Amino acid sequence: MTYDVALVGTGADPDDPSTDGFAMAYRHARAYSRLESCRVAACADIVIENARRFAAEYDIDEDGVFREYETMLEEAEPDIVSVCVPPAIHADIVIGCAESDVPQAIHCEKPMAGTWGECREMARVCDEHDIQLTFNHQRRFGHPFRKAKVLVDDGSIGRLERIEVGGKNLYDYGSHLFDLCGYFTEQEPVEYVLGQIDYSEENVQFGMHNENQSIVQWRYENGVGGMASTGAESLLRSQMRLVGDDGVIEIGHEDGPPLRFRSSSTTGWMAVDTEGDTVHGPTSSRASAAVRFVADRLPLVPADRLVPEPSTFVDRAIADVVASLAESRESELSASNALQATELIFAAWESARRRGRVDLPLDVETNPLEEMVTDGHLPVQPSSSASSS
Repeated sequence: MTYDVALVGTGADPDDPSTDGFAMAYRHARAYSRLESCRVAACADIVIENARRFAAEYDIDEDGVFREYETMLEEAEPDIVSVCVPPAIHADIVIGCAESDVPQAIHCEKPMAGTWGECREMARVCDEHDIQLTFNHQRRFGHPFRKAKVLVDDGSIGRLERIEVGGKNLYDYGSHLFDLCGYFTEQEPVEYVLGQIDYSEENVQFGMHNENQSIVQWRYENGVGGMASTGAESLLRSQMRLVGDDGVIEIGHEDGPPLRFRSSSTTGWMAVDTEGDTVHGPTSSRASAAVRFVADRLPLVPADRLVPEPSTFVDRAIADVVASLAESRESELSASNALQATELIFAAWESARRRGRVDLPLDVETNPLEEMVTDGHLPVQPSSSASSS
């Protein structure tokens, strides 16, 4: 079977990415075009010149180019829709696509949406209309993270006790990191979140507010603890640390290899070969979609599903999205997994607003940080640059 694919929000110049947009539709389209089972058939963008430029790049006929996504759904009738617009309007478009009952699957960029209520509603509507909804948390398919999971499962650091994450912010950057926390804990439910943030300078990325700095603690029902530190003054020098009762795994240490670990059975740190992958993506031709992992139980994507290397994390993620649709199984990028990661973000902001611990499930529908900024509860100063990073 061949799936017709449509993309909403093609973006402007893909060679000039910024915090206003990374033209992710180009990356999605590249991934679909590498799959024999997919045909990039249509696109929509409210700036029609952007859509036409995109169409020229991917050989989309003129009758497959649209300004309005609703018209595109009606006329092109795509099987799969990738939503690559800014997060504040993710919910409107995902829900609109689902309620049309046209696509079989919707693959949306992260973060999920602008409010916690919108996130839950997107998942609810897609479930009601029997549409596969996934989110592009593509780092799950990077070798540093997949091989770290093998080390955890093999007991290389003993019993997992704590996960620590560090990055630029909780919403945009943290969306990936919290998703990976779910990956490493087998999506174990979270009991509570306790967080504090600083928002002394305006920090808007992709149209949404992000804190300048945060410290967050949470705990899973199985007793594993979590800690996040974000901003320029992050306490962590690694993107992730997995702490066990007999060792530590570090992923993305600023002075080390992409993946390393140590335990009572090693002499110091042991670097793990990540097949040319960094925490952000492949850096060499060794980063092949067909590469075999340390354990057969954690394969990447079967080689026969992809055109030969090199493959990016987005390529691998979308290959799983399409395969899961064809095989009628849940993708690793499912809405349920994304919801768990996103709840941590909004719960951290809500904890800062309440100045206390928040027990889950989260009982607010809004965006606590946006509300604190709008209500003047945070002493915000204008950004020192046109686009804060």
